[in-house]
Amino acid sequence: MLSAYFGEFVALATLHLLAVISPGPDFAVTVSQSVRHGRRIGMLTALGIGAGISVHVLYTLLGVGALMHAAPWLVEVAKVVGGAYVLYLGVQLLRAKPGRQAPTEQDAGAGQTASKAFRTGFLTNATNPKATLFFLAIFTTIVSPRTPLKVQALYGVWMCCVNAGWFMLVSALFSSPKVRAGFVRLGHWFERFMGLILVAFATRLVLSI
Repeated sequence: MLSAYFGEFVALATLHLLAVISPGPDFAVTVSQSVRHGRRIGMLTALGIGAGISVHVLYTLLGVGALMHAAPWLVEVAKVVGGAYVLYLGVQLLRAKPGRQAPTEQDAGAGQTASKAFRTGFLTNATNPKATLFFLAIFTTIVSPRTPLKVQALYGVWMCCVNAGWFMLVSALFSSPKVRAGFVRLGHWFERFMGLILVAFATRLVLSI
């Protein structure tokens, strides 16, 4: 049975992978968390991002995605909410102060609990209008209305795993001792740069409404 949907799955998986690896809020947050707090916090943030995709999968399977497609104002609301959260994250990073020292392995995760790291990743993806628009497009153009819900659910599980896996890889790279030490030396300038990316993303969303 699943073989009948293989072509559809390949098309969806390819487009999703290209969307995941393109720089955006998820990438900026993962890099920032990994550099500031170390690998454990970065990995938990990545897992939160992967879990955040489940929100988009759920509302799509429930038919809310079709409703949003039919009522454009709902998409605008999603843009405002998502843009506001991304702007909040960006402002927090822009407020980074100079003079911080590179954290040791013992205090790398200070001020960032496991639940907070996961929640940050989850909300970053769950409120990302880019993901909302992606799911609206992909489930109305690539995924056939005749595709069984359980098959669509499997698509969703795959995308959750790919998201988590990719950003765990990003976290592993940017939390490695040599790479992290180099970024930490840039201190508040690096954090402000990440914040600028997020603010720019949020601003672009607002201007597109």
